[in-house]
This record gives sequence, structure tokens and C-alpha cells, in this order.
Amino acid sequence: MLAVSINAALGRGAILLGLLTCLSGVAVTIAGIRQHDLRALKSSVRYAYVAFFAALLAFVMMERALITRDFSMKYVQQVGSRDTPAIFNVTALWSALEGSILLWLLVLTAFVAAVARKFRGRAGDELLAWAMVVMFVVGLFFFFLSFGPANPFTMGPLGVSDGPGPNPLLQNHILVLFHPPILYIGYVGFTVPFAFAMAALITGRVGEGWLLETRRWTLYAWGFLTVGIILGSWWSYEVLGWSGVWAWDPVENASFLPWLTGTAYLHSVLVQERRGMLRVWNLSLVIATFSLTILGTFLTRSGVINSVHAFSEGSVGPWLLGFFAAIVIVAIILIGRRGDELRSPGAIDSPISREGAFLANNVVFSAFAFVVLLGTVFPLIVEAVDNRRLVVGQPFFNRMTMPLGLTLLFLMAVAPVLPWRKASQEVLRDRLFWPAWCGVLSLAVAVFVGADGWAPLTAFAMGGFASGAALRQIVLASRRQGWRGVVGRANGGMVVHIGVIIIAVAFTASNSYTRTQEFVMNEGETVTFSGHSFTFEGLSLESDDVKTSVKAAVRIDGDQIYSPSRSKYIKQGMDIGTPSVKSGFVNDLYLTLEGTVRPDDTQARIKIFVKPLIMWLWIGGALMAIGTVLAAFPGKRRRPTAPVSAGIEESVQEVVDHV
Repeated sequence: MLAVSINAALGRGAILLGLLTCLSGVAVTIAGIRQHDLRALKSSVRYAYVAFFAALLAFVMMERALITRDFSMKYVQQVGSRDTPAIFNVTALWSALEGSILLWLLVLTAFVAAVARKFRGRAGDELLAWAMVVMFVVGLFFFFLSFGPANPFTMGPLGVSDGPGPNPLLQNHILVLFHPPILYIGYVGFTVPFAFAMAALITGRVGEGWLLETRRWTLYAWGFLTVGIILGSWWSYEVLGWSGVWAWDPVENASFLPWLTGTAYLHSVLVQERRGMLRVWNLSLVIATFSLTILGTFLTRSGVINSVHAFSEGSVGPWLLGFFAAIVIVAIILIGRRGDELRSPGAIDSPISREGAFLANNVVFSAFAFVVLLGTVFPLIVEAVDNRRLVVGQPFFNRMTMPLGLTLLFLMAVAPVLPWRKASQEVLRDRLFWPAWCGVLSLAVAVFVGADGWAPLTAFAMGGFASGAALRQIVLASRRQGWRGVVGRANGGMVVHIGVIIIAVAFTASNSYTRTQEFVMNEGETVTFSGHSFTFEGLSLESDDVKTSVKAAVRIDGDQIYSPSRSKYIKQGMDIGTPSVKSGFVNDLYLTLEGTVRPDDTQARIKIFVKPLIMWLWIGGALMAIGTVLAAFPGKRRRPTAPVSAGIEESVQEVVDHV
């Protein structure tokens, strides 16, 4: 009972400590700003450290409770089990509502502490002080959730000695250890640029200073979110047995929405830094990105949607929705108050220019986000108003997003080669010559290998066009700068572009040209499908304390055996199918075991999918991650093409140095 008391008491005490610390941090920092009290402002660093310690202690106590099987606690009763493998007992912490909020808190306070340490020598800067206030407010809200409506340290009924364990889908693949935490780092990381954006609006320092301070923070958050989404797609492919990587599921969309607005923001800031333009766009995009993380948390943790990913629900929905509304309302008021100060010192000289292309990029990304948001929340609105269920499925999303995706590929090809201000016809012909031929060559290769359909062929042509532009930029930069031609925001960004293009082409190919067929096979029987032979060699039974699995042995092309299975999870009573995949650079052979099977059966239903270019999705994702790291390194310093508004106590040259 002593251990029980330690877990519950220390965990609950840590949450209370974090709550009071964030509240004190807000009060003391605001008082320091108003009274110009440097000592009070410097204390915000200590408050940030204490808040992180509190979140870490609460996280450790909950992990300790799960690892030691402390079934006196309600949360452990819900997601813990004596039979769950150790690694999945650890990951059980973020498998349900209360634990996922703890993970959010840990990541958030780590960012707050990191920002406080980074800028500890500039505590007297009013912009930084207000940014700390905003982050403390966000931390206060999530500590409140953990203390009240999402309390993970509630004591459960007496006499419980075991639990069901996590959802079976969350304890059958190693990616569950990496996908949620990495995704959360990306999600929560956008708190930093959001805090600085709000601080800029509060202080009136809406020039380029706050952008420069948050550039790498934003880039890292975006990079982690990107990797988290890719890992989630991989998990879906390897676990769910439907052979796809993206289903426009509401929870998938909840992570994709801030990625879309965050990507638009990363492009848009280049225009403001270089020419002092698009200030309202940038403030709106970064605020929208953070707001969408809150809305996404509401969608995934409130129980308002049905999703294969929505493993938890609770009473936090109204609080999250209220917080989302408060953010939007306050942001609109602040932007409205700063209307005159947000006017750009210049204007776009020509739509055929780098800044014109970036503005078009913003519009398309925003339209993309709107379509995804509409398709995600519209069924909820219909159900709330008309009390009827409406399903918005893949056909809607595919039909609406396809032209937007093709437009983005076109802009990816054109924008990097356009000069600032205005492009002449001669410049366009020169810079687009080789990219255009790359597009033609890509189209020719696609037709040669048998691709058809106007949409996929257009995607392949645009992919070649865009990749040609990116490779051209990398080659030219490498000639001028040597090895530095692949580092820096612009050059690393081209590596990211290549990764995005590879993913777009692979996704199009896998969706358009997947072949599938189901076979009822007798033991020892061989079937041929899509140029491959499949031999069914029988069923086998494997069992442990958690599940009983029936596996089918299928030999592919007379070589290696692959084993799709169906597992019965004992405590949950759930029947889960697990695919088996033979991966290759050209095709994946994806096998699932269908129907109800017994180990003594001599016959089995095997469903076979031939999935083209799936591996290139993961290669493209890896290139995006590498490009993000390269983009974080300082590149070639450039002077702005027009006067830049005041930064944070910096001269224009200092601003340039940051860029």
C-alpha cells in the first residue's frame, strides 16, 4: 500500500505543483513587465524549470504505476495488465485520455524550459516576457485538465488485481513506442512560435524579429510532426490489414491540418523576412497551426468521432473546445487592434515572382486545410443540428484534394526558380527549361511502364517537373558553395521538396494501381497472381498469456515464408488480423488471413494485395527528415531586398545574420 500511496500522492502532488507554478509564472511575469522589475522577469526561468520538473515527476509516477502494476489506480485498471509485455505496458501511458494529456504536459513544459534557458540572458525583453506568459497560460490549461477532468491519479475500486491492458491494436507493433511521442513533439512544438506571435501582437512588435527568434523552433516542430505522420502511416499499413497508408480518417486529418498550415507558414515567412510583406498571413497561419493542434486534440480525445485511432474519450471535450474558441477570439481581437501596424511597407510587384508564388502557395495550402477541416467536422455539425449520422469518406477527400495537390506540385516546380519582384520571359525560359524536360521524361517513362489515367499521369509529370526544379537548385547551389549547397533553409528545403515529390508519386501509384484478389487455398496448393506464385503450406497455432494466434504459412515465389495471422486477445475478446508484407522497391506483396480460422483447418482464405512503390513512401519521409535537419543549419547570408521592419533590438545586419 506504501507504493500505491507514493504513486498516487506524488503524481497528484506534482500536477498541483505544476498548476500553481504556471499560475505563479503568469502573475509574476506580468507584474514584472508592468513594473519593469528585471528580477521578477528573470524568475520566469525558474518557474519554467519547476513546471518541467512537475510534469516529469507526474509522468514518472504514472509510468511507475503501470510498470509495477499498481491496480489501486483507476487508470492502471483501465489500460494496465499483468500479462502485457513490458514495452507495451510502458506505452500504455499514452493509450488513453488521461495518460496522453500527461505526455502533452511533459513535452510542453520541456519546450517552455528550453525556451527559458535559451533566452535566459534576455529576461528583460518585453517580447520574450510576454511569450513566456503565453506559454505559462497554455501550461496552466493542461495542468488544469490533468488536475480536474482528466485526472490520471484517481483511485479505482478496491480489490482489483488485474486489468485488460491497452487496446490490442496498440500492443502489436513496435511503432507505438515512437509514433505518438514524436507526433506530440511536433504538435506541441508549435506552442513556441504561437507564443511569440501572440507576444508580438501584444507588444506591437510585429516586424520580423519574432520570426527570426522562432525560425528553428518552428522548423523542428514541423519536422517532428512530419516524421510522426509518416510513422503513423507506416503503423497503419503494417497493423490494420487494409493495405493502405492514409484513409482520411478524422484522427489522421487532425494531425494533417496543422501540418498544412505549418507548411504554408514556413514558406510565407520567407517573404516577410526578405521584403517585410505578408505579416497578417504569417501571424494568422502560426496562430491557426497552434489552434488546430487544440482542435485536433478535441477531436481525438473528446469521443465526438468514431475512428480506429480514437482510443480514448472523456469529459475534456468542452474544455478543449472552449480553449480553442478563446485562442481564436483573442487572436482576432489582437490582429484587429494592430491593423495599421501590420500593413506591409511594400507590395507584390508582379504575380510572376517569388513572393507571388509564395502567396499562391499560401492560398492553396489554406484551401487544402479548409477542405480537410470541412470534411472532418461537417458530419459532427450535421449530427449536432439534425441528429443524423453523415459519413464523409475517401471519395470526397480524393476528389477535392487532388487538384489542390497537383497545383502544389506545380508551385513547387515554379516557385524556387522565380526571382524576387518580377521575372522576365527570358528568365522563365532559361530556368524552367530543364525542369520542364524532366516533367516530359517522367511522363514518358510512366506511359512506357503502363501507367494510365489522366490524374496519375498528370501527377507523375508534375512530380518530374518539380523534382527537376529542386535538383537544378541543389546543383547550382553546390557549384557556388560546395558542400554548403545542401545546407541552409533554401537548399535543405529543396531536399524536403524531393522527399515530398517522392511521397506524392508513390502515393498516387499505390492508390491508382493496386491489384488485389482473394483466394481460398487448400494446404499445399499454389496460385499465381500478378506474376508471383503463392503456396499455402498450412496453419499453425501460437499462444501466450495475452493472445492466441493462428498463422498461415505462405511461401512466395518458392522462397521465403510469410505468415499473415489472426489473433484472439483473451481479455478484450477481440479478433485482430495482422498482415504479412514482402517489401520491395517496385512492389509490396501484402498478405492477410481472412475470416474465422482454426489451427486444424486445411483450407484458408488468403487475400493478396500488390502495392506499387510503397517503400518509396518511407524513403521520401526519410528525405524530408534529412532535409529538415539540413535546413536548420545556417545557410548563405542574404540581404533583404527591401527595408525590414524593426526586429528585437537588432540592426538590419543582425537580422541578416540570423537569416
